[in-house]
Amino acid sequence: MSPAMERLLGAFARPRSAGRRRLFIALCAAAALLAHSAHAQNSSINVYAAASMKDALNAINDAFTAKTKTTVTGIYAASSALAKSIEQGTQADVFASADPEWMDYVADRKLIKPETRTNLLGNKIVLIAPKASKLDKIEINPDFDLAKLVGDGFIATSDVQTAQVGRYAKAALEKLGSWAAAEPKFIMAANVRAALRLVARGEAMLGIVYETDAKIEPNVKIVGYFPQDSYPPVVYPVALTATAKPEAKVYLDFLRSDRARAMFENYGFSYLVKTGS
Repeated sequence: MSPAMERLLGAFARPRSAGRRRLFIALCAAAALLAHSAHAQNSSINVYAAASMKDALNAINDAFTAKTKTTVTGIYAASSALAKSIEQGTQADVFASADPEWMDYVADRKLIKPETRTNLLGNKIVLIAPKASKLDKIEINPDFDLAKLVGDGFIATSDVQTAQVGRYAKAALEKLGSWAAAEPKFIMAANVRAALRLVARGEAMLGIVYETDAKIEPNVKIVGYFPQDSYPPVVYPVALTATAKPEAKVYLDFLRSDRARAMFENYGFSYLVKTGS
């Protein structure tokens, strides 16, 4: 409340007539309304989310802000980097990981509210090439020779040690018997969006990314789908952090709504939770 409003209310703190009492009540109501409005305008939350969720979440965050007036700041990176950042004490309210292991990591350190954890989304990994590439419709099976296919070129994916799409890519290629020969030809990017850009710019002949990322980049094309039994299911869990602001609970409910479901599916994600709002 402003000092001027406080002085005005103070002057009417002991109303001596019905008219003054009515004015006093009206001023109190106005002050409460202003305080609520200021709180709504100033409320904000930080959402730490896997890089592959960026476009979909940006759209959802805008819709949430329009509905609630709560500002959402999206921080996007590899799930491992985000988990480590939360461990170091950064002010995150919501964590959305590209795989359950990094959610387990923060859960084991009591950095999330476990009762809020939900498996929110699913995805697939695909083989991509620059839009102008002559490669097209590659059959990926146990006889798939990725090293021969790429020749003297390079393959981009995210770091197989620290970023999820790289780990899924390595698992698939190991299952298909192609990893050992192809490994020297890989460029390991910090996250899936960085790998996507390498292919889009033609700096890598091929790339392995999430299907959702491939669909939002006009300068690449999907040339092959990895068999879904060749790598673990791609699951995105989401949870409130242990220090989450109250507004974050409203945001998490929004992520579980029919409106958010439609938006996620529009970006190519599969939606794993039941909705009813």
